[in-house]
Amino acid sequence: MKIDEAKTESVILEIPKAQPVMRDVEIIDTDAPGDDVFVLNMGPQHPSTHGVFRMRVTFSGELIEDMQPIFGYLHRGIEKLAETRTYTQFIPMTDRLSYLTSMANNHAYVVAVEKLAGIEVPERAEYIRVIMNELMRISSHLMAVGFFLNDLGCSVFTPLLYMYREREKLLDLFEMVCGARLTYNYMRIGGVSQDLPEEFLGYAKQFVKEMPSYIEEYEQLLAENEILLARTKGVGVLTPEMAVNSSASGPVLRASGIKWDLRKADPYSLYDRFDFDVPVGEIGDNYDRYRVRIEEMRQSLRILEQAIPQLPEGEVRTKVPQFLRPPKGEAYGRIETPQGELGFYLVSDGGIAPYRLHIRPPTLINVTALSEMVVGSLLADAIATFGSIDVCLGEIDR
Repeated sequence: MKIDEAKTESVILEIPKAQPVMRDVEIIDTDAPGDDVFVLNMGPQHPSTHGVFRMRVTFSGELIEDMQPIFGYLHRGIEKLAETRTYTQFIPMTDRLSYLTSMANNHAYVVAVEKLAGIEVPERAEYIRVIMNELMRISSHLMAVGFFLNDLGCSVFTPLLYMYREREKLLDLFEMVCGARLTYNYMRIGGVSQDLPEEFLGYAKQFVKEMPSYIEEYEQLLAENEILLARTKGVGVLTPEMAVNSSASGPVLRASGIKWDLRKADPYSLYDRFDFDVPVGEIGDNYDRYRVRIEEMRQSLRILEQAIPQLPEGEVRTKVPQFLRPPKGEAYGRIETPQGELGFYLVSDGGIAPYRLHIRPPTLINVTALSEMVVGSLLADAIATFGSIDVCLGEIDR
């Protein structure tokens, strides 16, 4: 389209000068003359907070003097919803807790129901559960490490995309067994929903064979990365005493040097049949939490190398009434998820739905120690430390 320049007129827009705006900042005078501290709210919309999480950070100069973790924005009411659903109908809701560990969430819940109702699980089903859990652990740790490195600005997206590459293979395996790639709804009270397809074991063995070389590739990429070392070594230290006093679990606890893993300390399923180690850290800083997750992936591969060849024939599910009515009583079932101890406390009144249900999510407990970990550090260090905990707000806000 040709423009007739003779008919055009120049237009000058007067743009008002932008005024500086202070958002979510309040100045608080302290008793010390001439000394001010200020409070900065980060979140709940900030992308570095991994969801609807808010940090109310009090600064003295550039250093963090105090930090209050604030959550409760989701209002999911998942524990109350359990009272209006049968024991089986509640299983899909466990997928939505930490949606990066859905298979493990299923397992923790059905363990509690089986304990409450006194249901035995077939041996083949227990092996399948172990295999699914360890594949899930690798998948979750890949994302935990990948997003943590992204929070650090470490090679931007390169490590994360490398780890997505292997996670996609794991999602293919999960899709084979249940048809889903995120919320699996695979575990059932008394076993699993269906047996493994014929092609599953071949692909799983291939993955277990190839994965160690990929972990080595991550190590070559990251072991001497200056950004990783500078922003993790000695940063976000959680002492063993504080880790225990705050009831931390999972990699957060073990990175502080506490050798506690429910697969060893209180074996469930068939974990007492497998040979594997429990990696621990020395200092409890961001670097140790990163290293523990890397080593745990190697240990998961060790378990899979043993479990897959040992998988026996047989039934994959005990017959359970459609409307299960456990006897009156209470039970607590727990397992070691990729984030730590996930427990379900159930109370039965003899009906078809739980009378009461309470969830003990690992990340809710782990994040309570965040204040102790970031005091005295810079804001950028607080973001890195929060990323090292590996939280999922769907699990925290129940």
